[in-house]
Amino acid sequence: MTLVATIDPELLRAFVAVVESGGFSHAAERLLRGQSAVSLQIKRLEDRLGVRLFDRNPRRVVLTTDGELILDHARRILSLNDELIARLREPELSGLVRLGAPEDFATSHLPNVLARFSRSHPKVALEVTCELTLELLEHFQAGALDLALVKREPMGHVGGIKVWREPLVWVASNRAITETADALPLVVSPRPCVYRKRATDALDLHGRAWRIAYTCGSLTGNHAAVRAGLGVTVLPKAMVPADLTVLNDEMIGLPPLADTEIALIAASKLSAPAERLRDYIIRELEHGTQLPD
Repeated sequence: MTLVATIDPELLRAFVAVVESGGFSHAAERLLRGQSAVSLQIKRLEDRLGVRLFDRNPRRVVLTTDGELILDHARRILSLNDELIARLREPELSGLVRLGAPEDFATSHLPNVLARFSRSHPKVALEVTCELTLELLEHFQAGALDLALVKREPMGHVGGIKVWREPLVWVASNRAITETADALPLVVSPRPCVYRKRATDALDLHGRAWRIAYTCGSLTGNHAAVRAGLGVTVLPKAMVPADLTVLNDEMIGLPPLADTEIALIAASKLSAPAERLRDYIIRELEHGTQLPD
């Protein structure tokens, strides 16, 4: 009988920490260990796997091809490990958590995160409100939400913990829309939408004339308007519907757009389930496609 090789999850945790922290010293601080201890864990993991995980130089560490391949598996193993531990330690955690999120984010990146949380804590009920950021902030300030994911300008006044960054792109039903009018027709959400401001500020800086062709507070409504050819809109790259076209900035003379940023804000007093969901969202979204500072 051949014994199946196993990997200590703590070695994987050290590996993921080095990747996400950008180096051994920051990973050591995060793990509350000495830098030499973290280096030893990585060496043990490399020996166990028989591959080199990092290319090291005096300034930074870079994932090897094998390291990139292993990273996703490591994160999934740790996620399952943490779900199991949470389930065993807190089997009776229950209650209602009120979470707010922008509609586009709530229908793309968030469902899988909430599904995994619910599997670990089946007695916690989630009440999710999907609105524009301005409305979410109003609900939050009125005490109607425990947690809220809100769009903001980098280091903006909204506050909270940054949990996501993603490239923004110009989107249309076809590129001809950008060529048929002197003033670029825009499909946008009502003020003070971050995407709307990014679009108009970038066009102004670029010296490109524009006009608001269609305004709607519904993501579905804006998508329908773009499909109908009413104008161009701005969306996170990963949230562009398959039947719409991402416009190449350089080819059609549109200015580049700064990345979108989403922050998590939390009420000053949270229930135990809300605290657990806050920590879970922060940890899980750190594993997404956010970009480094």
